Amino acid sequence: MADIAALKDQVTQVRRDIVRMVHAVNSGHPGGSLGCAEYFVALYNEILRHDPENFTIDGKNEDLFFLSNGHISPVWYSVLARSGYFPLDELKTFRKIDTRLQGHPTTHEGLPGVRVASGSLGQGLSVALGAALTKKLNGEDRLVYSLHGDGELQEGQIWEAAMFAAARGIDNIISTIDYNGRQIDGDVEDVLDLGDLDAKWTAFGWDVMHMDGNDIEKVLEGLKEAQNRTGKGKPVMIIMRTEMGNGVDFMMGSHKWHGVAPNDEQLESALEQNPETIGDY
Repeated sequence: MADIAALKDQVTQVRRDIVRMVHAVNSGHPGGSLGCAEYFVALYNEILRHDPENFTIDGKNEDLFFLSNGHISPVWYSVLARSGYFPLDELKTFRKIDTRLQGHPTTHEGLPGVRVASGSLGQGLSVALGAALTKKLNGEDRLVYSLHGDGELQEGQIWEAAMFAAARGIDNIISTIDYNGRQIDGDVEDVLDLGDLDAKWTAFGWDVMHMDGNDIEKVLEGLKEAQNRTGKGKPVMIIMRTEMGNGVDFMMGSHKWHGVAPNDEQLESALEQNPETIGDY
């Protein structure tokens, strides 16, 4: 059984990592990263069947994860480091010259945990489906997970991939939409309203479920329920409700913190709201 208190402590520490990383270089994307902290902590600590100490790019006989909305790299890097993929101290190099921790995840630097460059929105679902189909063809019983932004669903390639997945019965994938209702230019409903996402994904042949992304226990329950729905002929889609900037009061409720780093005073406030739990890098 999961140690919920320990997971919550890690979520708090991951939030500290995020704001400190983007503050140090005055660039990066804290809003969506903070909103997805619970998801990443739950996924990497309790859900994924993976081997951080023996990372391979092909990931044979492991569950795979693909981050499509690559701009939220700070939360991913934090959790990868705290899961043992690379030294925690390397978080200090975020977005610096010659770092392996680029603003958007890349592969040519050879950062363990990252299997595809991402951040050019709309492409991640296609990549994840290719990996899932490969596992089916190879007879593996492992799953593929992917995460997408809600604004990303305005990209047409997402819907081409959605149609392909259902048509080919790719039922070993669990995709999640970070539905915080914000994107870089404003509220999603104002930029390009997504309409009834439940009805859309259902019409495209996916098994759709919903999850509270800012409650660690609900995230665990949701991901485990999603696992139970795999292998039944349909790809699984989780519509995950989150709050951009979750855990930092002045960042919550606004799209303005999509890609803006906190200043010194704001960093201090964010850290005070998230006291150190298991150690800073």
